[in-house]
Amino acid sequence: MQPILKLTEVTKRYGSKSALSGVTFEVGPGKIIGLLGSNGSGKTTIMKLAAGLLQPSSGSIAACGEPIGKLTQTYTAFMPDKPLTESWMKVRDAVAFYRDFYPDFDEGKAREMLSFMQLNANDKTVSLSKGMNERLQLTLTLSRNAKLYLLDEPIGGVDPVAREKILDAIVQYYNEESSLIISTHLVRDIERIFDEVVMIKAGQVALHEGVDEIRMKYGKGVDDMFKEVYAQ
Repeated sequence: MQPILKLTEVTKRYGSKSALSGVTFEVGPGKIIGLLGSNGSGKTTIMKLAAGLLQPSSGSIAACGEPIGKLTQTYTAFMPDKPLTESWMKVRDAVAFYRDFYPDFDEGKAREMLSFMQLNANDKTVSLSKGMNERLQLTLTLSRNAKLYLLDEPIGGVDPVAREKILDAIVQYYNEESSLIISTHLVRDIERIFDEVVMIKAGQVALHEGVDEIRMKYGKGVDDMFKEVYAQ
C-alpha cells in the first residue's frame, strides 16, 4: 500500500544551522501519527516541508507518490500553530472563506463540527478565547476532504477541557482513508489518540514505532518513552 507521506534522507539547513539531518520515515493511510519532540527539535520544519511551504536542502518528500508541490498542496490540509483567520471575520466568514478557497471543503461537515465544538457562527474570531480559536482552526482544517492532515501544536496553550474537546473532534471527524500528523510536546495529554509516534531529537528521527509496539516491546506508555528518549 502506497504511503500517504514519505520522507527520504531529508536535510534542511538555514545558513550554517542544520534544522533536520537525514530524516527518513513514512506514514500509511488510516493512521494518526504523533510527531513528538521538544521545542526546536525540528517538528515544525517537518510540518512545513510536508505542507510544501519549505523546500528541503537535500533528500526527497512525497505525498501519495507525488513529489511535494502544487499538486500535493491540493490534498494536504495544514493547520499552523497560529490562526489563519483575519481579524475582521466572524466564524461564518471564516467558513465561507475556506469554502470558496478549497474545492474539497465540506460545508455540511463544518456546520456539524461547529455545533460539536460549541462555536457560534455569529461570533467574531477576535473575541474567541485561545481554546475556542483552536477549535475553529481545527474545524476549518478537518472539514476539508484531504488525504494528509497536518496539525502543528493543536492543543498548545489551551485549557484541559478544550484539549479533550479538540482530541475528541480529531478522532470523530478525521477522514479514516487519510493520514493525520500532529506535532506536539504535550505527550501525556494527547497520546491516547495516536496509532504511531515519530520522535524527533536534534533534527533526527530518534524513534518511529506503533503505540502498541512500544507498550509490548518496552513495557511503557508513549509519555514515559518520550521522557526516556529525551533524557539520553
